Amino acid sequence: MEEQSEFTNSFDDNKMRIDNLLHVDKSFDMLYRVVMIGGKKACFYFIDGFCKDEVMEKILEFLYKITPKEMPKTAHEFLKEKLPYGEIDLVKKEKDFLQRVLSGVPVLIIDGYSEFLAMDFRTYPARSVDEPEKDKVMRGSRDGFVETVVFNTALVRRRIRSTDLVMEMHTVGKSSRTDVVVSYMGSRVEKEMLDNIRKRIDSIDIDSLSMNQQSLAECLLQHKWYNPFPKFKFSERPDTTAASILEGSIAIFVDNSPSAMILPTSVFDIVEDADDYYFPPITGTYLRLSRMIINVLAVISTPIFLLLIMNPEWVPPWLEFIKINDPINVPIFMQMLILEFAIDGLKLASVNTPNMLSTPLSVVAGIILGDYTVSSGWFNSEIMLYMAFVAVANYTQVSLELGYALKFMRIMLICLTAAFNVWGFAGGLLLVVIFIVTNKTISGKSYIYPVIPFNRKQFVRRFFRVSLPRAENRE
Repeated sequence: MEEQSEFTNSFDDNKMRIDNLLHVDKSFDMLYRVVMIGGKKACFYFIDGFCKDEVMEKILEFLYKITPKEMPKTAHEFLKEKLPYGEIDLVKKEKDFLQRVLSGVPVLIIDGYSEFLAMDFRTYPARSVDEPEKDKVMRGSRDGFVETVVFNTALVRRRIRSTDLVMEMHTVGKSSRTDVVVSYMGSRVEKEMLDNIRKRIDSIDIDSLSMNQQSLAECLLQHKWYNPFPKFKFSERPDTTAASILEGSIAIFVDNSPSAMILPTSVFDIVEDADDYYFPPITGTYLRLSRMIINVLAVISTPIFLLLIMNPEWVPPWLEFIKINDPINVPIFMQMLILEFAIDGLKLASVNTPNMLSTPLSVVAGIILGDYTVSSGWFNSEIMLYMAFVAVANYTQVSLELGYALKFMRIMLICLTAAFNVWGFAGGLLLVVIFIVTNKTISGKSYIYPVIPFNRKQFVRRFFRVSLPRAENRE
């Protein structure tokens, strides 16, 4: 149905129109309350479960005391003179009315007023702001984002008490009408990129953001399917998000999603972790370099081992111990591929396993996959060892998207090495470099900045944790 622009002064006409729009006779949770205010008919529209009853009771108690002589002529005057509550907006158009009511904001219509009063005393069911399960730190704050966007923006506001911090509200989805908040520092953000992000969000033509931030990310950027490296950094930590905003990045919050989407993002931004800054510079540098080295080893260690097993004459004497002495019943590269999928199977099983059964699952996985598969001849113990290192290495950085991107690169290297020996390994490494180097951030810049284009100062900061600059020296 085509949305009409504005409402009329007639209470009966407006109520009939709204009742048809909201289907109040069919939806049990779509409630309305007809009252008399100053001798005029009025009606509250609200959704059950989103309304604070005690606040509504206080407001109605105040409104009931208004006499017919005290009734203002316009809704604007009524707002200024008769409503003590703070969070109130005037609603003129049908689209704005539906957005407020369906978001849980109670709206008051009064006979004789063509503008309605939206009083934001809603409340959302929400869990506590506990530390995220995946995005933990050894030292630092223990709060995390939740599924309510207002709570998430408040956690950032708590850390950035500056008038330069902007929180822009947008709405995406014809049916879902999902709240999307764009957060940035006005004096530090790149204006051209910000305008580009605004235009992309406002031009999204979709029925609903069914997958929250992932749906929004796919709408903002048409990602090439063959390049798995992530274009966005997702964080469930308010401190990480606030630090990124202060550095000039843009953070996007989507209602019903307990994380912030940070952009633009290079591969070095994704690899960074909050622990790098919660420890002294030398310790933070060690943690950062260790994480980078482990990620590189997670990609190339098993393909190099496969290459040496295929060419035993290349193994130097001091590495003779890596050779497999036991019988090999299943080809080495097949063992690696099977274990790659088995590790993902264990991950999926752990996600869907009730907590009370998590310990038995670990025991079964450890005994059956770790012992019986080796003794039965399916796998060799050396392969189990290297794949165990790969499985643990994936958890050294917080980004799941980057972890799976590295996994796909590793599988590609294994397959090419098994098929074409050393030339396959070299070609696979070249493809990995091409995938990373040719990638671009959402702003169109290099994915590996400050390596390309080279910036010496930023390059040092990406690899080494330096002391935080003073305010007057901030770039």
